[in-house]
Amino acid sequence: MKEKDVINGPVYDARTLGKPKMLVLGLQHMFAMFGATVLVPMLTGLDMATTLLFAGLGTLLFHLLTKGKVPAFLGSSFAFIGGYNAIRTIGTDASGAAIYNNDLLVYACFGVACAGLMYVILSALFKVFGVRRVMRFFPPIVTGPIIISIGLILSSSAISNCSANWLIAISAIVIVVCFNIWGKGMTKIIPILLGVIGSYILSLIFDPASRAKVVEAVSAADWVGLPVVWNNTVFHLFDMEVDTGLLWSAVFTIVPLSLATMVEHIGDICAISSTCGRNYMEDPGFHRTLLGDGLATTLASLFGAPANTTYGENTGVLALSKVYDPRVVRIAAVFAIIFSFSPKFAALITAMPTATIGGVSLILYGMISAVGVRNVVENKVNFSNSRNVIIAALILVLAIGINYSVGSINIGIVSLSGLAVASLVGIALNAILPGKDYEFQQEDEGSTSVNFKV
Repeated sequence: MKEKDVINGPVYDARTLGKPKMLVLGLQHMFAMFGATVLVPMLTGLDMATTLLFAGLGTLLFHLLTKGKVPAFLGSSFAFIGGYNAIRTIGTDASGAAIYNNDLLVYACFGVACAGLMYVILSALFKVFGVRRVMRFFPPIVTGPIIISIGLILSSSAISNCSANWLIAISAIVIVVCFNIWGKGMTKIIPILLGVIGSYILSLIFDPASRAKVVEAVSAADWVGLPVVWNNTVFHLFDMEVDTGLLWSAVFTIVPLSLATMVEHIGDICAISSTCGRNYMEDPGFHRTLLGDGLATTLASLFGAPANTTYGENTGVLALSKVYDPRVVRIAAVFAIIFSFSPKFAALITAMPTATIGGVSLILYGMISAVGVRNVVENKVNFSNSRNVIIAALILVLAIGINYSVGSINIGIVSLSGLAVASLVGIALNAILPGKDYEFQQEDEGSTSVNFKV
């Protein structure tokens, strides 16, 4: 196939391009997901190498369950960061910054594993009742404010990290913005990664302390090692004294967050269908894609990795390359698995300056809230309808107010985060209050009115 054919596409069988080009396309997909995926373990205390390993394994499991038809990559989800940090927080220091105990992450991982099983339930509902009947419980007036709240709740940690060195943080922000707006080709697809690399290099040049920290960490790490931290695996619960109250609190705090990620998944599959010109909602169907995503999340959590989610970044790569063959995404998954077995590579990433993380996360968290706003706007939510105003108002106030005032609400041994309370209240009010004015629409060409990402 000629080069112009690759550009003009579409290419549904990448084998016609030859193995070298398939490998390059696979690397492109890996780097597209890499910047955001590696940030999640940095922000939660989970293991970097394990994250990469189960991003790759989760993607391969997803492709297996979807009959190898959907070109989606499963990277780390940001929607659960608040849940991880809520469970591992044990207090604050003199400056008000949170004090974390990473030994408690095993409880959070158990909660996320249970959240993954919610996908299985929704998958079964889609199979039995069809798309329209299930989606009426997830209208934009509920999901939009929840997504907005996620970004706003996380914003304080981004500001705290930026405060470590505002010049480095601003450099990361400037690089991300410039490449996102004026970048060409591949650089426009990976602005987050470029922002991380650029500000990291600037830190090494102008901050001797950061440079010394990186040299020490990387030189001490092995080239090859096993990417599993036992203390974070759910199996570790069997050989420790379990705090039952904390365990159930983790479940009730984290499981409601799956609402946002399940709707995110639905939006991503719609976007991939539109990009590739194929209706993946019908073949292999939402029931298979949800099952693959949910089981990949549960598998990752059992071994101490973050929750997985379908990545819109890789949908951008599909649109750029016009190569829609799922084989190249599976190649990217294999590359992620290979990199996960290099502790030296993980040490290089872990030693990243706090301000770099802050600058990049400042944009990412803001984007989460902005996507929530876009969800409400694009679906034309009618705020002249008082029921919609009440639902949105209570979701926002409960999620943010509880988080920044009392932290959580205790019901017996169970502690519910503000976001968990807001999610439950929003779903309940939408089901109870009269005057619903939204109906999920599915069109023949594979596009739907749902289009948002966390």
